Amino acid sequence: MDVLHSMNNGKQYSVLDYNRTTNASSIDVYDYKTGEKVKTIVTSTNLPEVDYFISYEFSEDESKVLLATNLKQVYRHSSLGTYYVYDSKTKKATLLSENQVQEPTFSPDGSKIAYGYNNNLYVKDLASGITIQITSDGKKNEIINGITDWVYEEEFAFVRAFDWNKNSDKIAFIRFDETDVPEFSMDIYGEELYPTENTFKYPKAGEKNAEVSLHMYDVATGKTFKVDVSKYNSYYIPRIKWTEDANFLSVQLTNRHQNVLDLVFVNATDNSTQLIHQEKDAAYVDVTDDLTFLNDNSFIWTSEKSGWNHIYHYDRTGKLLKQVTDGDWDVTSYYGFDSKTGRIFYQSTENGNINRDVYSITKTGKNKVRLTQNTGSNSASFSTDFTYFINTFSNTETPHTFTLHDGLTGKPLREIKNNNELKESLKDYKMSKKEFSTIHINGEDLNMYTIKPKNFDPNKEYPLFMYQYSGPGSQQVANRWNGANDYWHQMLAQDDIIIVCIDGRGTGFKGRDFKKMTQKELGKYEVEDQVAAAKKLGELPYIDEDRIGIWGWSYGGFMSSNCLFQAPDTFSMAIAVAPVTSWRFYDTIYTERYMTTPQENPSGYDTNSPITYVENLKGDFLLVHGSADDNVHFQNTMRLTEALIQANKDFDWLVYPDDNHGIYGGNTRLHLYKKMTNFVKESLGSPEEQLMEIKN
Repeated sequence: MDVLHSMNNGKQYSVLDYNRTTNASSIDVYDYKTGEKVKTIVTSTNLPEVDYFISYEFSEDESKVLLATNLKQVYRHSSLGTYYVYDSKTKKATLLSENQVQEPTFSPDGSKIAYGYNNNLYVKDLASGITIQITSDGKKNEIINGITDWVYEEEFAFVRAFDWNKNSDKIAFIRFDETDVPEFSMDIYGEELYPTENTFKYPKAGEKNAEVSLHMYDVATGKTFKVDVSKYNSYYIPRIKWTEDANFLSVQLTNRHQNVLDLVFVNATDNSTQLIHQEKDAAYVDVTDDLTFLNDNSFIWTSEKSGWNHIYHYDRTGKLLKQVTDGDWDVTSYYGFDSKTGRIFYQSTENGNINRDVYSITKTGKNKVRLTQNTGSNSASFSTDFTYFINTFSNTETPHTFTLHDGLTGKPLREIKNNNELKESLKDYKMSKKEFSTIHINGEDLNMYTIKPKNFDPNKEYPLFMYQYSGPGSQQVANRWNGANDYWHQMLAQDDIIIVCIDGRGTGFKGRDFKKMTQKELGKYEVEDQVAAAKKLGELPYIDEDRIGIWGWSYGGFMSSNCLFQAPDTFSMAIAVAPVTSWRFYDTIYTERYMTTPQENPSGYDTNSPITYVENLKGDFLLVHGSADDNVHFQNTMRLTEALIQANKDFDWLVYPDDNHGIYGGNTRLHLYKKMTNFVKESLGSPEEQLMEIKN
């Protein structure tokens, strides 16, 4: 649900305001052009049933608002909540359900709401108050209707697996049969005498996934029909979306390797199917939310088939009408299509792959307009009719600023909010400039940034501390304002440590071939690049080649462990936070996308696992994990720990009880970064400083 919502008139937007003094929530409407408040739609002070609400969603005609309270997180994207339906005509709020439900969604005509509860789907008629249960076979850890399972939510990044058609008379949904999916259990220690056990279905690489099927519910008859898509690549169903024709549903289907993606239309009048478009790639095909249907049911699609991610326009039968964008650069976000002007709006790397700009172009590929002018990271939130857009801008020198622009020309109209106060407060701190450059490694010019001590002396030797993530399609070297890690790196730099970050092969925004060259060998080329870069940087007169460290989180922890173990004469220390230590322990959808299965590619899994190289460890190693990490399981750290013990290797490790992959909450983050700071200083300090530490 959006906190900022562009109203249907395109001239106003609503925001969720929260008054800390009164502990009240309100939805207020503002004018784009002036920024002045126009009205308040609803406030919790006028609703005796609702103390406060924390998110909202309008019906299509904006006459009703779904208010969310008491949200309880399930996994990364999913939550359970108590919801009220507010009617702007009667000024009353009605409880949607006595139960905490998932993904409540208005029908397009605003007369009904569909939602998930206890793995089943329900529809409530708002006029009569009658609720109908669509499915009845839902059961925890067995059958889920209309809500994704853990691995779909995490890796295909969606939770609501049902969709209303345009006429509000049909609901398409995905059913997950996870009966035979292996279970994973985590102990939750809490504060009770006995720990509790959290058990959920988690398919690890090569194991059985949920069996998915597509179904159609007819509101008028109350009947549900199964749609047969077995003749297509239907191992996964990563997207369903109704077209502009109320009788046609679009379904995206892919095989287990995810290197063939079928776009299929389902005719809801007889449940017949037709293949409209197919994408193939030797490595994998990305699933996106870019598919957009125009009024004539032609559609916008993005693809890397040219070697770069670009926008394409197809007619309703799947015939290519036009490749809209073209060039040696990537479209990084697709914003939408304006039917009045025939223009498509998007974000891209046309101004350099560490920058982002916003553009518009006609669907014929002509009359391109660059809508943002400041060099750095620009993103846009457009009004409903594309009259205006709010530009979020930042670069390494400028914290996030928010400005209003004309949607046709990009002309700045007014400043909405700046972060001058933050920028001013940072003047009291010693902050070094982040220097962008490239480094030629293994035949590629890799993007790099460097943070040097403020009082940098080229005649002095400094330790080097490298940071990276390195995952497929990722980017760390970008001209944007960053968060906590940047501040931490700045602090370390002022303690005479040089910070370097390098995006190696396999990272994103340098074309399809650069991103996908790591296929079936996750960790191989990425490690080679970090090791070669460390050696090359170690040759600089101001870098002490005997004091080079590396760190990372998650995929970055997988990498830092591998670098230390595989190149013990190059790296003297590493920190790995929540690392994958073998891709055999990670989930099917993510891992097999890049590696195929362990049964098909055992050497790719084992040759690139840090567990394979524990015998080589010579430097200092800090291993950190949360015990309740439902993403990268604590099992990864336990297996690596056991291997290190059996190899008789000394190392430091730290476990955060009941913390998930993010390791945050209470004093946790402060504790973690203090631990890492001390470890870095002790490991990379000068011999004199290390001797002082020992004496102390």
